[in-house]
Amino acid sequence: MAESSFKKPDDFIRSEVAGDLINGGLQQVHTRFPPEPNGYLHIGHAMAINLNFKIAEENDGMCNLRFDDTNPIKEDEEYVEAIKQDIQWLGFNWHHNPLFASDYFDVLYSYAVDLIKSGDAYIDSLSQADIQLFRGTLQKPGKDSPYRNRSIDENLDLFEAMRNGNFDEGSHVLRAKIDMSAANINLRDPVMYRILSIKHHRTGFKWSVYPTYDFAHGQSDSIEGISHSICTLEFEGHRPLYDWFQEKLAIKKSKQMEFAGLQLSHTILSKRKLSQLVDSGCVSGWDDPRMPTLAGLRRLGVPPESILNFCDRLGVTKNDS
Repeated sequence: MAESSFKKPDDFIRSEVAGDLINGGLQQVHTRFPPEPNGYLHIGHAMAINLNFKIAEENDGMCNLRFDDTNPIKEDEEYVEAIKQDIQWLGFNWHHNPLFASDYFDVLYSYAVDLIKSGDAYIDSLSQADIQLFRGTLQKPGKDSPYRNRSIDENLDLFEAMRNGNFDEGSHVLRAKIDMSAANINLRDPVMYRILSIKHHRTGFKWSVYPTYDFAHGQSDSIEGISHSICTLEFEGHRPLYDWFQEKLAIKKSKQMEFAGLQLSHTILSKRKLSQLVDSGCVSGWDDPRMPTLAGLRRLGVPPESILNFCDRLGVTKNDS
């Protein structure tokens, strides 16, 4: 592994992990880095890579590389290989082979069926616009969908028909049945599955329904035995939902923890916007030396040690900066 010249940091996440080992009965630290293969990694991802792999390493634990390939619209094998190369260039090695959320599609589907059977999920036939309208706002509670009280048998039949490709995209979704008046808007019956009629880069046309990140994330963590699911602050409001799914399914629990992601002034750190630069021909590719991608920095001649040192010196905080 490329070494940082900075001494091992002491931050709130490491302190909590240490506490779980001492007082929480935790036997082994197991983290994961879960990139979506829809573009190349940038300098912001280096912070998450550095944190997840080093916390596992410092505690004689393991860190998985798991690709979040739940949205096949923009995913590609090119990005999978580029991400693997970037992580290895930084000097890290994942536990066993690279994993994919698609490895668990059968299990995730069965989990969704279990939630339907327990009355905790239902098929909603509102349009996407109406779902958003019914969701309410931060100041105004949402309201129940007219399809919220469908019978369990009807929901099961519809979900199976969705899987079999019998419906058009956008005609139905599977939603968790939680609380449309919850103060946390993420708990207002979030979408778990949607219909996508598109070829997946690994599973082909086997599936016509795909889980959302909110549903796949925590359950994939549980399947892999992840002890600490370390995310950026944007997912803090999703933590109650992460816990809700694991509790309702009565599966092995993981602990989600959030830290402030890396932000740089005068630097684009949006894969969507970086993709626009590549697709429009404004740059020669994802590895253009002007790009803030790890591939671009590598081509520019930046050594991996300096990137790790940069991340360590910035430190891990709870506040965006």
